[in-house]
This record gives sequence, structure tokens and C-alpha cells, in this order.
Amino acid sequence: MCAGNAATMSGDREIRIWLRIVEQALGGPVSLAHVCAAAAATVGVDGAGLTVVVTPTVRETVSATDAVAADLEELQLTLGQGPCMDTFTRGGPVLAGDLRSSEFFARWPVFAPAALDAGARAVFALPLHIGAISLGVLDLYRARPGGLDSKELADALAFADVAGMLLLDRTASAAPAGAELAWQHDNASAHQAVVHQATGMILVQLGISAEAAFARLRAYAYAHDRRLSDVARDVVGRRLRFEPDALPEPP
Repeated sequence: MCAGNAATMSGDREIRIWLRIVEQALGGPVSLAHVCAAAAATVGVDGAGLTVVVTPTVRETVSATDAVAADLEELQLTLGQGPCMDTFTRGGPVLAGDLRSSEFFARWPVFAPAALDAGARAVFALPLHIGAISLGVLDLYRARPGGLDSKELADALAFADVAGMLLLDRTASAAPAGAELAWQHDNASAHQAVVHQATGMILVQLGISAEAAFARLRAYAYAHDRRLSDVARDVVGRRLRFEPDALPEPP
């Protein structure tokens, strides 16, 4: 496959993944819970959970789609075993297609039987990272045995990338510049939510990456001397639409 076709397929997948997440949000702000719900519905698994790195030694579960997913996250954090913990330490995906396999019983002698008792037969852990920064892990589970095929794995990794981006933006400590300082003292979480949603809408409108969509949003705000959050609200409220290769006029 040539590089151009690969890039197109990657862009198509990113747009499709964002559409699934926006659908889960039902018109509201996009959150990590929506990423988990969309991942479970799209990848062909029964549930999803997300655990983040609070400090190098402290991890915290921030979202789970159901009781089994929540139990799996808690079991791994409590026992110190499982795909999630291996992904924390090794940095790559860990895929367990059948927890009854002797391989996984030997690898996780306490977690594997506990996970089976909780209702999971297969567990897949995908890392959330930006460069060398480890942010957390997205866990997916199935109540039946079976691994992820190539498409399912690619989708799962794409959801993990989106979760990592949202998580990094939510926890970033660097102060924004100029027009963004005002909202930081008012309601930062509300600002971030509407900016995430607007970014998702722009990437669908233009068929570009999330990073490029966010850059277009910021460029518009800068060019028209407006707050980023105000421009994002216009996009979400459908008062402002971005067109390919053109900077939209003010609403």
C-alpha cells in the first residue's frame, strides 16, 4: 500500500472514530466516558474502562462502561497484575484473547481467575501516551474468548489516541496565551469541553486531523481577536462553519 493510501485510510478512521464519540455525547461536551462508550460499541467488545497515571506510583480509574469493566480496573490496580499493569510498565498494547489460556494463568496467576469470575474472558489494554509521556491505559473486555482482528485493533488504538489527547489537554499545566487566560479563572473544564466538541465538528467538516482542526480553530480566534471558547461555542451552536481552504467569515 502506498503512503498516500495509508494516510487516507488513517484520516478516514480518525473521522469515523470522532463521529462515534460525538454521537455518544448526544450534543453535549465530549468526555472520556464518551470515548469508552464509543470504543465498546465500535470495536466489538462488551465494555471498556480507563485508568490514568496520577503520579508515577498512583493510578486512578476515571471511567468504566459497566460493572464488569469497573471490577477489572479495580482488580488490576489492587492485585498489581493484568494487561493494564503490563501496559503501564512496558508501554505497548497487551492483548489477552482468552484468559483461560495457560499462558495468561502463568502470567497473571491471581488476576486471570479473578477476571474470569468477574465475567471477562478476554481483555485488551491499549496505552494512552503522547510521545514518551505515559498518561494511562484504555482497557477493553469481552465476555467471550477471541482476539481483536486488524481493523478492531486499529480502531481500539485510535480511541486510545483520542483519550490520550483529551486527557493531556485536561491535565496540561502550561498556561495558555492571551485570549485564553480569562476563561482559565472562570470555568476551565467548561471551556475545554466546548473546545473539544468544536474541534471534533471541524475535523468532520474539513476531513482533517484533530490537531489540524484545533489549529484552524485557534487561527480563527486569533485572526478575529476573539476568545477561543467563544469561537468554539459558535461552532457548536452551528453559527460558524469551516469550509476547506477558506477562513470563514465572522458570524
